[in-house]
Amino acid sequence: MSRRTTILLSCLLLACLAGSIFVLGRIQARYPLSPMEDVLFLPSPQFVKRASLGYSGLLADIYWMRAVQYFGGKRHRDSMEYRALAPLLDITTTLDPNLEIAYEYGATFLQQPPPSGAGDTEAAISLVQKGIRNNPQASHLYATLGFIQYLGQHDYAAAAKTFEEGAKKTQAYAWMGIMAAKMLTDAGSLETARYMWQNILDDATDKRLKENAELHLACLTVDEEVPQLERIVMEFRARFGRNPTSWRELIGVGALRGVPLDPTGAPYVLANGGKVRVADPKKLPFITTGKPS
Repeated sequence: MSRRTTILLSCLLLACLAGSIFVLGRIQARYPLSPMEDVLFLPSPQFVKRASLGYSGLLADIYWMRAVQYFGGKRHRDSMEYRALAPLLDITTTLDPNLEIAYEYGATFLQQPPPSGAGDTEAAISLVQKGIRNNPQASHLYATLGFIQYLGQHDYAAAAKTFEEGAKKTQAYAWMGIMAAKMLTDAGSLETARYMWQNILDDATDKRLKENAELHLACLTVDEEVPQLERIVMEFRARFGRNPTSWRELIGVGALRGVPLDPTGAPYVLANGGKVRVADPKKLPFITTGKPS
């Protein structure tokens, strides 16, 4: 192929990419809730890479931006389906196998339960394992895989092995070796979960990763506080033969110092039957207690 032909084809590819982005933007502006957004008229990732004519890095960045926009739009609408997310991430990381951010963030997008994410733990694990194969020294990918195995699969033995392997890599997080031990001794405790998320928060440099860790820590606080509050209600019931009708009643008998607030600053709800609920579960998507019945 002559140099002139190569230049012409490259210019054509770039023009097509620019045109596609423009048209996609116009379509999304005209039909922001279109059900067609989950339909990918795309060949295999390998074909896309062959067709990139050497511009696979540029095309990977475009697909990564598309994946982030797709995820953000779905999450904003509290969607329960993210069918195009895994294919978009597969194409992105095939075009650029060293785009570590796509593995790390993409796996998080995939693993989180709907509507905060796709709720596809298997796809998340498959993606980050692909990242480790292509970037074997990236210790943060081992950390990502370990916490997905821990939180998503409750496979503590696999998580322990992953954290242990990651701890051996250059520039590994100092806490990974400790997490490997905790997986084998005290994996199911809130203390272990808090230890992990606090270390992720402390080590993260990206704003979104920090916000994600802060949200998980807030949800762990709810999981600790709701059982404590329900025990206080049970003690009132044992003492007076009925459930309290309000927090003020519990304050009046000295069981509480004030109205209890959840991590968002909203008062906990004292529901029928002595159950304690958070005011807005959507703001605390990872709680295991305090959900509506």
